Amino acid sequence: MKIALMDSGIGLLAATAAVRRLRPDADLVLSLDPEGMPWGPRTPQDLTRRALAVAQAAAAHRPDALIIGCNTATVHALPTLRSRLEPELPVIGTVPAIKPAAAGGGPLAIWATPATTGSAYQRDLIADFAGGVRVTEVPCHGLAEAVEHADGAAVDAAVAAAAALTPDDVTTVVLGCTHYELVAERIRNAVQRPGRPPLVL
Repeated sequence: MKIALMDSGIGLLAATAAVRRLRPDADLVLSLDPEGMPWGPRTPQDLTRRALAVAQAAAAHRPDALIIGCNTATVHALPTLRSRLEPELPVIGTVPAIKPAAAGGGPLAIWATPATTGSAYQRDLIADFAGGVRVTEVPCHGLAEAVEHADGAAVDAAVAAAAALTPDDVTTVVLGCTHYELVAERIRNAVQRPGRPPLVL
């Protein structure tokens, strides 16, 4: 089996590692947009245009499936990619893990790019799967860019700013951007509360 994965930049590493753990036998095709990364600050129209170009580059390698390893691209570009590529190439989106987080029952926070935070797609996920659990949407300004450029000081500043917007009583922090998984330990440390560190998904 050949699986293609796409993202704007190094956030693709987290998605690739997950697929490799689940399907070590698969051939992987990675398609990125180094000139346009990260996609979070872009308009939905520009993001969709760039995501389509990256998806078409991946499709040229004739994979059996295409995974969008980017929450922001999924919430804005998934319908376009599916309309252009399916049914010949199944397109699988990546969205914040709201459903499993809400199953824990406690209040949760979703850390995501400003483009994902407050999007109709994310709001629908909350309405469909949060089941009455209190959800705080936290826009993480500049965090994906800081991770992409390996700027430790900027990562710390962006994490601190997002942590300040995160209620003290949350039991789960959902990472709504694959870039954030690369700094998950810093996020966990920033939102840790005495006696009960939140679960970071």
